[in-house]
Amino acid sequence: MTFPVPRAPKKRAFTPPSPLPTVEEVSAGGIVVDLETPGHPVAIIARINRGGRLEWCLPKGHPEGEESNEEAACREIEEETGIAGRILAPLGSIDYWFTVSGHRVHKTVHHFLLKATGGYLTTEKDPDHEAIDVAWSDIDDLGRKLSFPNERRIADIAREYIIHQI
Repeated sequence: MTFPVPRAPKKRAFTPPSPLPTVEEVSAGGIVVDLETPGHPVAIIARINRGGRLEWCLPKGHPEGEESNEEAACREIEEETGIAGRILAPLGSIDYWFTVSGHRVHKTVHHFLLKATGGYLTTEKDPDHEAIDVAWSDIDDLGRKLSFPNERRIADIAREYIIHQI
């Protein structure tokens, strides 16, 4: 008696999933500090992330038109916090990746240190209404309040600059 020999399944060529298209984004923002007040408070904003959680972060946004990163940082900080400022120093750039709506985003954010020159805390000037709250945080407490490690590193650079340069 003979038994049929089982056939090996037909091999199919492996096709890797198609890569998602990549989009490059640039934003600018940073730290606006009140150097006239003890504790050197910094204006920070709260946003709701895509997962619905509250995040405290540094104000930032996209340059508009022919704006430089410095001009965009000043405008975005004032729009999102209500505080106008003058740039004292660049603090560095961070970049990160995320996926949204079927594409990958590579985002670079340029941060600057600004001296507060006027205004008052408000989210009413934010045209996108992304900031749901704004608060002052003493520069020494800033690292404990910010949600993202890369922004905490920017805060440390700003704190060192303030201690040693101002």
